[in-house]
Amino acid sequence: MTDDPAVGPGAAPPPIADYGLLGDTRTAALVSSTGAIDWMCAPRFDGAPLFGRLVGGPEAGTYRIGPARPAEVVERRYRQHTTTLRTTWVVGDRRLTLTEGMVAEVAGRLLPSTLLVRRLSAEGGPIEAVVDFDPRLGTNHRAPRVRRRRSLLVCEWGALAVSLACAPHLNVEPGRSTVLTVAPERPLTVVLTVAHREPLIDVEPAVAWELLRADEAHWRAWIAEVDPELPFREAVTRSLLTLRLLTYSPSHAPVAAPSTSLPEQPGGVRNWDYRYVWPRDASIGVAAFLGVGKPDQARGFLAWLLRASRLQRPRLPALFTLDGLRVPAERQLDGWPGYAGSTPVRIGNGAADQHQLDGYGWVVDAVWVYVQAGHHLDSETWRAVRGFADVVTRRWREPDAGIWELRQPSHQVHSKLMGWLALDRALRIAETHPLAARRRRRWQDARQAIASEVRTNGFDPERSSYVRGYGSTELDAALLVLPLLGIEDADSPRVGGTIAAIRAELGAGGPLLYRYPPGHDGLPGSEAAFLPCSFWLAQALAGTGRRAEAIELFRLLLDRASPLGLYAEEMDPVTGAHLGNYPQTLTHATLVQAALAIRSAGSARSGEVG
Repeated sequence: MTDDPAVGPGAAPPPIADYGLLGDTRTAALVSSTGAIDWMCAPRFDGAPLFGRLVGGPEAGTYRIGPARPAEVVERRYRQHTTTLRTTWVVGDRRLTLTEGMVAEVAGRLLPSTLLVRRLSAEGGPIEAVVDFDPRLGTNHRAPRVRRRRSLLVCEWGALAVSLACAPHLNVEPGRSTVLTVAPERPLTVVLTVAHREPLIDVEPAVAWELLRADEAHWRAWIAEVDPELPFREAVTRSLLTLRLLTYSPSHAPVAAPSTSLPEQPGGVRNWDYRYVWPRDASIGVAAFLGVGKPDQARGFLAWLLRASRLQRPRLPALFTLDGLRVPAERQLDGWPGYAGSTPVRIGNGAADQHQLDGYGWVVDAVWVYVQAGHHLDSETWRAVRGFADVVTRRWREPDAGIWELRQPSHQVHSKLMGWLALDRALRIAETHPLAARRRRRWQDARQAIASEVRTNGFDPERSSYVRGYGSTELDAALLVLPLLGIEDADSPRVGGTIAAIRAELGAGGPLLYRYPPGHDGLPGSEAAFLPCSFWLAQALAGTGRRAEAIELFRLLLDRASPLGLYAEEMDPVTGAHLGNYPQTLTHATLVQAALAIRSAGSARSGEVG
């Protein structure tokens, strides 16, 4: 392997925020500024890791293309309004650039479902470069069976096969460094294809490069449809592209993140598998896409949810697989060292069996936003929504795990409020869709009962704030959604008091917020700031007439993005390091919603935002 100290055995891993996202709406790769793909699952997001060094150590495999010796990165960015990433290093008085991406549009053509294209080009003279290709499949880091097919390198593990093609041709050997010279007039193009239970399709590097450029045109056309006057449009469109890359196109299901076990606390045990679909997160994304005029993404998710929930309906599970099936039981991987020594590394997720009342509110609200946008629900979708509202009517008095997936259920105020939201939005939908009078009365009675109980048991009059749970004095930043619900007037003292108390008591410095008091969740270790809460705060400020404050906060949050405009779930308030699985669907969806709230709060004057 390479001698580069940035990627060699025993070296500290790059910061999480150093990684860029490559994706094709079926799987994704995380690539560092050294040109190393240290995480990629095949054949899809929740498949077995093909390159897993990010949490599995050197034995888990990597795929690096870049300079043969340590070099300074002088520019790294996505090509504007595309998902193609460019990294440029300075090598002496010369420059080496890696341009890479995955082709998303493969439907209707004889193309592999995964086509990863990487090109090295030199400026100023020849430059020595290296290709390290070391695929190791699955939890046991299985080496492939290797064979050659004409100029292709083919690696096989039973039903899964990958091929590597290079132009000009290189004799790449898995697990060994291949050193080459890249001349200005002869760039190196390397193409990786993946086949699972299907024939391996050969794509010539020159053809693959043109396919990637055509894909860029597709993404630019998609972004061109977004309102040009949208506040902070560049940040919003990068988040929209990220959300699209994290949506599994065969089923329209958005994964929470493409990674597993990136730590919420370095060296700690708060490491979870997020390669699944949380209806809550997906519903927030629905509202975000509808807000920017992209109904197809919302329609696709609602269709997926209808299929996914059919076996357990009217119960709504906390999370699903990409196919809408039960999430595998949570287990720990022996021998996996974790990111920066953060163990255990987990696959599967134990939250799958939890009762999370708030999920019903998010989903039914997303359906209501869809109806508000002028769309009529078909009979089956409306039947599903009625079933969800019935579950809330029956179960809202029960303790639940809530949005933060606590292992010990309790009466959480946010959950009750979201139960109220589910019933309120279902009743609004019923104004234009058929509903029996008796059912309507049950929903109305339950909605009123929730409001009365929460106002009595979930409010602290001394602080003029809603609190985390019945009988608790703690706060919960999830309550920042309060002004969006309608259970209280947006300008009411209770709403203003809740926002003020959360900012004062859960502030983590600058624009950051803790989601609840650190250390108060029953898990060992500390808690970092939770980035979606900060975007909820911006949304709440805009929704309560404090647009200038919302804009200021939003700008501060944009300064906390990764160099490529990506966000994890959490952030160390002291160092600013991104923590947790990355990039995070929930964070990017709340960013879009905050920008939409700023737009709704008043027409932006020229130059005021953006």
